[in-house]
Amino acid sequence: MDEPNGDLTLRTLAMPADANAAGDIFGGWVMAQMDLACGIRAAERAAGRVVTAAVHEMSFAKPMKVGDTLCIYTTIEKIGRTSMTLRVEAWAQRYLTRFREKVTHARFIMVALDNDGKPTPIPEPIPDLIPDRDENG
Repeated sequence: MDEPNGDLTLRTLAMPADANAAGDIFGGWVMAQMDLACGIRAAERAAGRVVTAAVHEMSFAKPMKVGDTLCIYTTIEKIGRTSMTLRVEAWAQRYLTRFREKVTHARFIMVALDNDGKPTPIPEPIPDLIPDRDENG
């Protein structure tokens, strides 16, 4: 069985309001949770405000169902001057089991912004405050 890659950044429960009539969770809801997780991880690393600039290569391999727990894992792959690339994996922990399946994955590009909403340089990591163990550059 495959294992998730990255740090567990967000967990949430899929509820009936997030589903279609067949009980499948909307892909847009899953994507929104992935975006939230990237925002959390990127804001911590940038030590400030960030926005989503792009999402690359998302396709859904498995459905989410009502009652499943959605687990979002993130890895910072690359840091540029004002942006960073995160690899994100969405896993479903099936209702009332320990069984997990990867639902989808993607790369998100996040941009750090200053107080005026303009791109701003991402600071160097602060030891012991911002983990850098998964950055490649």
